[in-house]
Amino acid sequence: MNWKEMNVDSLLQKSFLFGLAGIVCCMIPLVVIAMQWNVIAYNNLFTGLGLALQLFGLSLSVLVLRRRNIGEIQKEKAKKMVLVLAVALLFFILV
Repeated sequence: MNWKEMNVDSLLQKSFLFGLAGIVCCMIPLVVIAMQWNVIAYNNLFTGLGLALQLFGLSLSVLVLRRRNIGEIQKEKAKKMVLVLAVALLFFILV
């Protein structure tokens, strides 16, 4: 099934799940550094994967915003999702 043909609610749910998975993946290296564990071999892998997942979640919520016939509730949810994922992405890029 094409991403443009999917239901708006399922796209928002997928956007939330991808964004949450990305945030968790980006938090793993920060926790490892804060706990001063010596297992830092895969920190860059987790950071890159997390950033990619956040970008994918952000693109799904922008895809929802670009649709023509969506309700106000879905539009507000998509706007909040874009704001949260953009701030999280900026934070993890600057860290």
